[in-house]
Parts: sequence; structure tokens; C-alpha cells
Amino acid sequence: MITSRRVILFGILACALFTIQAIAQSYPNRAIRFVLPYAPGGGTDLTARPIAQKLSEVYGKSVVVDNRPGGGGMIGSEIVAHSAPDGYTVLVSASSEMSMNLALYKSMPYDPVKDFQPITLATTTPAMLIAHPSVPVRSVKDLIALEKAQPGSISYASVGIGSPMHFAGELMNSMVKIKMAHIPYKGAGPAMVDLLGGHVPVGFVTVLAATQYAKSGRLRPLAVTSGKRATALPDIPTVAEAGLPGFDIVQWFAVWVPAQTPKDIVQKLNADIVAIIRSQDYRQRMQESGTEAVGGTPEQLTAFQANEIKKYRDIAAAANIKIE
Repeated sequence: MITSRRVILFGILACALFTIQAIAQSYPNRAIRFVLPYAPGGGTDLTARPIAQKLSEVYGKSVVVDNRPGGGGMIGSEIVAHSAPDGYTVLVSASSEMSMNLALYKSMPYDPVKDFQPITLATTTPAMLIAHPSVPVRSVKDLIALEKAQPGSISYASVGIGSPMHFAGELMNSMVKIKMAHIPYKGAGPAMVDLLGGHVPVGFVTVLAATQYAKSGRLRPLAVTSGKRATALPDIPTVAEAGLPGFDIVQWFAVWVPAQTPKDIVQKLNADIVAIIRSQDYRQRMQESGTEAVGGTPEQLTAFQANEIKKYRDIAAAANIKIE
């Protein structure tokens, strides 16, 4: 009786393995859905749509972009977390829903680590630290010196509580022991209006939003927040170069599938998507918007995500950043 049960169990497992292998070998044989957990027009669209278009050409199958905004990126991410692990539902995420939100919310409707299989880090985008010309600073060192000489004199704008720009300001505060006040805005547009009007002295804003004003002289660029200088802005130093070694805050976008997706499908998606990301056309397109194309292995994304989660938890704890 026991032997018979073992034979049956072995048969079931063998059939399941055969089915998984068959699915992987025939993949893809129908349309793939890219879920983007934000509204059209943002960084996820910039990163994902060219990949989806090219992948559709490579596979000869439709790759449909499905924007599912809401909940700080968590609504769309939850959809993918609970989808079938067959490679036909793919998440293109921002950094918030896969790292920062763990530091901001008491609970999440999915586990950013356990519920997803990494495919690749796709792109990174630094923020730019800019100042109104009326502020007597021309570098990060000047800004720090001014705030230390006149505590409470500097406030900084960001695109919202819990954004990468907010974290950038609080990381600077903690690293050099100053207390710049945070002024959150609902997006880059309102923040830029007050920065241009001199109503707030400095701000951490997206490179895309700030570049034209930095080049025209209407705002003064002080630094970018990435660990390395931005390819599109080689003359603007990093915050780290100003004496804050290790300072590295970027908005990043990555590709994921549900956990338990067959390894063969993961490897195929990784190889084909990374080839697109590393193509000259894609790199050039990203560079024009101040974004860096990356591409890499699933293992590299796993390690990167772990480091980001720890970094944002540490910053949030030090600055008491949270969203109820």
C-alpha cells in the first residue's frame, strides 16, 4: 500500500515537472502583460514601454502594457504577486513598492522579497539638488556651511513624503548633522513652481524636471544624488564628491515575475530584456531623459534590493519617516 502511494506520488510529481518544462520550452505562445503600478507618463512608462515594444518584436507576440496605479505602487504590484507563475504577467516596478514601502508602512499586501522572482534591474535615475539663485550657495559644501551657521535657515522641497527625494534630504541631514526642514509637494510640478519663485530655497527634484532650468540659469544645480555622475550631466558633481562618501539615492526601476516562475522562463526573460536594455537605441533614449540603462542578472537584482531595503529602513528610522 505504501509502495503504491509512493508510485502515485512520484507519477504526479513527474507529470507536474513535465508540464512545467513543456510550458517553459514553448514560452511564449501567447500575449504577455507588463503591469506598471503607476499612471501613464511617469518613470515606469519611460522604462517599460520601449522594452515591451521591442520584446513584442522579438517574440512575435503582443506585450501589453497595463497601468494599474494606486496605493504607492502596491495595487499593481499585488496583482503580479498573486498571478500565475507562468511568465505571462510581468511587473515593471519603481523602487518604492519593492524597497522603500517596507520602511514606510506597517504592513503591505505582499512581500517584496518572497512573492517575486527578480529578472533584472532596468534603469536608475538620480535626483538633482538645486538652489534658487538668490540663495548664497554654489556647492553642497556651501549649503551645509550655511545651514550650520544659521540653523533652521534652509528648507528643501521634495515631490512627496517617502519619495526618493525626501530620503535624499534626510540622508544628508543625518550624515552631516544638520536639520534642513522638509517641504513635501504633490509632484514635481508644484515643487518646481515654488523653487522657481524662490518660495523654497533648495530642492531635491527629478533630473528630468530640473535640467532645463539648471541649464538656463533659472535654478542653480549643486549636485546629483547618485553614486556616480549622471552620463547626461557630466559637469554636475555628486553629493558624495562634496564630502559625503557613500551618499547614493536613486529612483530605480526593475523587472519581476511571480515567485516560483520556472527557471527556464526567468533565464529567457532575463537574456532577452537585458539585450534590449543594453542596446544602443535604448541607452540613448534613456540618457536623453537623464536616466541610466543598467541590465544585469537576477542575482544582482536580489543583492541590490536587499541593500536598498536596509538603506531606507535605516534612513526612515533615523528621521522618523512613516506613512500611516
